[in-house]
Amino acid sequence: MSQSVQPYTEPEATPVGHTGTRVVIRERPAWAISGWLGVLVLAAAIAGAILLAKSSVKGLTAVPIVVAVLIAGSLVIVQPGQTKVVRFFGKYVGSVRRTGLSWILPLSDRRTVSIRVRNFETSHLKVNDADGNPVEIAAIVVWQVADTSRALYAVDDYLNFVRVQAESALRHVATTHPYDNPADNGLSLRGSTDIVAGELAEEMAARVAIAGVEIVEVRISHLAYAAEIAQAMLRRQQANAVVAARGRIVEGAVGMVEMALSRLAEGGIVELDEERKASMVSNLMVVLCSDQPASPVVNTGTLYS
Repeated sequence: MSQSVQPYTEPEATPVGHTGTRVVIRERPAWAISGWLGVLVLAAAIAGAILLAKSSVKGLTAVPIVVAVLIAGSLVIVQPGQTKVVRFFGKYVGSVRRTGLSWILPLSDRRTVSIRVRNFETSHLKVNDADGNPVEIAAIVVWQVADTSRALYAVDDYLNFVRVQAESALRHVATTHPYDNPADNGLSLRGSTDIVAGELAEEMAARVAIAGVEIVEVRISHLAYAAEIAQAMLRRQQANAVVAARGRIVEGAVGMVEMALSRLAEGGIVELDEERKASMVSNLMVVLCSDQPASPVVNTGTLYS
């Protein structure tokens, strides 16, 4: 008896990344009314239980007692800057953001989630910048829970999730820019701190959006070369500074020599041949570019002696 062989077909590829993450839960308001109404109903139930206990129908006393217990268990107090995430037998039914005393669905449990603005500083990470130089970098992250349902049910631990994703984004952004750009013709970690911080905030916000978290602000708090190359990079920065300063000095000295020669020629003060001009230029450049003050020598003879 022959069996037909089905041709092999590759399984369809599933999306990977933030766009492929399946999180369908969204925050919605839970059923809640003023808790003081619940207090009145609770008082009425207690009063009813007392009256029934004194009457001839004592068997009905359990009814108001059960009602009172259910109402007492469904009263919650929400502090300013906090919310209560309500779950009814494992199903998310909503969040209570109204502060004060509230009466929610009986037989439901609730968890407190803070929506206050928080901040933390990442650890000092050692990464390689765009030029391959090891640098140490850290940032201060200011964040806030925006969707309480996602914070609890979309990720396992949203506090740890935010911290890990912040360090991951910081490491990625630090590797895309050089530490310093001597030519000042591009972005660098040291010279474009505000721009880099903006890129870092956008990337962090994209990474933690799945957890219902919003990034308020990100600032770089520590930036330095790693200890093993710090001295070498310091000498390079000093050399670059010296070269730049020398360039400015030479540029200014050339302008001053040119101005002196043009003034002498325009005023007809003295006629100089090419050799005397070259000698004058050499002397002026030495005087203007020297690190030490020049000692003048008075020539008492002729110009050509």
